[in-house]
Amino acid sequence: MAAQQGKNSSALRVLEEALGVGLTDAKDTASAVAAEGAYYLEQVTITEASEDDYEYEEIPDDNFSIPEGEEDLAKAIQMVQEQATDTQILEEKTDLPSKRVAPEVIEDFLCNFLMRMGMTRTLDCFQSEWYEFIQKGITDVRDVGNVPDVYTQNMLLETENKNLKKDLKHYKQAADKAREGLLKTQKERDFHRMHHKRTVQEKNKLINDLKGLKLHYASYEPTIRVLHEKHHTLLKQKMLTSLQRDRAVKQMSRVQATLMYAEPGCSNSVPEIRAIPSHEKENAPEGPAQNDLHEIREQDKYKPKMKNKTDSKFPTDMQPNPNLYFCKENNHPAKFDYKLNNIFRLHSLPVSCIAIHPRKDILVSCGEDHVWKLVGLPKGHVLLTGCSHTDWLSHCCFHPSGNKLATASGDTTVKLWDLSKGNCILTFEGHGHAVWSCTWHTCGDFVASSSLDTTSKIWDVNSERCRCTLYGHTDSVNSIEFFPYSNTLLTGSADKSLSLWDARTGKCEQTLYGHMHSINDATFAPRGHIIASCDSCGVTKLWDFRKLLPIVSIDTGPSPGNEVNFDSSGRVLAQASGNGVIHLLNLKSGQIHKLMGHENEAHTVIFSHDGESLFSGGSDGTVRKWS
Repeated sequence: MAAQQGKNSSALRVLEEALGVGLTDAKDTASAVAAEGAYYLEQVTITEASEDDYEYEEIPDDNFSIPEGEEDLAKAIQMVQEQATDTQILEEKTDLPSKRVAPEVIEDFLCNFLMRMGMTRTLDCFQSEWYEFIQKGITDVRDVGNVPDVYTQNMLLETENKNLKKDLKHYKQAADKAREGLLKTQKERDFHRMHHKRTVQEKNKLINDLKGLKLHYASYEPTIRVLHEKHHTLLKQKMLTSLQRDRAVKQMSRVQATLMYAEPGCSNSVPEIRAIPSHEKENAPEGPAQNDLHEIREQDKYKPKMKNKTDSKFPTDMQPNPNLYFCKENNHPAKFDYKLNNIFRLHSLPVSCIAIHPRKDILVSCGEDHVWKLVGLPKGHVLLTGCSHTDWLSHCCFHPSGNKLATASGDTTVKLWDLSKGNCILTFEGHGHAVWSCTWHTCGDFVASSSLDTTSKIWDVNSERCRCTLYGHTDSVNSIEFFPYSNTLLTGSADKSLSLWDARTGKCEQTLYGHMHSINDATFAPRGHIIASCDSCGVTKLWDFRKLLPIVSIDTGPSPGNEVNFDSSGRVLAQASGNGVIHLLNLKSGQIHKLMGHENEAHTVIFSHDGESLFSGGSDGTVRKWS
């Protein structure tokens, strides 16, 4: 037994010496690591002086053995030294984060180490003594601490390294993409900068040219002003001359009638009276008969004229609409290829309406400058000017015979004009607000008007009074028109509805709904079978007048449609738009053609009687001829 204990003690001494060398070399390293809170090793010093006096405990386990041979000891010493070296390297180069440490108790570390070295007996001896100290309370596990798992830390570092490489690759790709975008943006910037410089140069050049043109035009303005004044003076002289001529002719006819009935029985021997030239009139002496004629003329001037105050009667048996036969015989193809032919500068303010004379090549234009002008075609000479209204003109309409004109104005009145004399012969007053539209009955004895006061009125020309007021609309009545050769009236209102009225009774016969916005204008086709209407958002609708149902809706918005009119054949509809475009609608094919020529808003449009020309008025005060 003593020999066996001596043998074991010699083996333990050798192991302790081997371990002591490794532990002594790793003293500082272990202390530094323990200072960081990772783990620490307790220093045990074995001296040669206490070697003989040390008392070893008996190991009851017979299987306990110490590996023999110098190779095993050298291997154990080498491993301890390598472990100490690794610990020193980790201490110098690697800062292990405390949050990612996988803790491992000191006994597991030592057990694993002894197991890897194959020192099973030493392991059994260590375990028995370790747990015995723990049970006796000699060793406190909480004071021992933990040993960091270097392998786990290496795995975490490798994972973090992979993530960083992946992020680095992603950032490189993003940087390359950003570099490409930057190069593209720089190229676009250079292109736009060059384009901007070129635009600025062109702008400066245009400004200089415009200044030069203004100066050049300013030099001609006095001459143009003088020529305009001379032109108006000559026109006035021409008008006065024509009026004097008409008065002279009437005077001649009166003198003839006076001489014819002055001497009874001598009617057959009345001498022929001829017109005396103006140069002879100045030198010819006046006789007693001429003096008497002057006195009679002066007396007749101040005598009150008797007027027929009886009311006119609405015709019951109207003649058939001649446009029915005209449209059937008129088989010429519809014309759409209109081109701007001429520009008539007639008004200083926007043109509100254009009307074509029923028989002659004459048109009338109304403007917001309070005047209307009678213009001869095709050259556009102003033949007559009317300026009795005190506010802007909104609409005009020729008498069926063509010798009278009706005008509607913002001064709440409707005026009738005698075109042969050029003066106002009758004024209808009764509306509470501006009058938007007016129209003649086919018989020529009635005028209808629509107003902002939500009413329409029918005026009797002979009795000079309002025969009827049409109530029913809830908003401004913007347009009114008589059905050709009938007593039916059509009105379009800002309350988004169309109404059909019986002019004889003043009752609303039918109301048409379908527009979503205020209706600006409505008109009949020449044959009377179709109604066209346009609203403030550019929507034009066609209605079947016989069935009183909508046919089609055309949207040319969002600019408002100001006026619509058919051509003489009834196959083409023209619309004046708020964006300055004239839209031509082919009712047969449904195609829309556009006429571009107005610089600003187009207010009115109308066809000539033969359909070869088209006239439009704009907000710039001009009337444009298209042919």
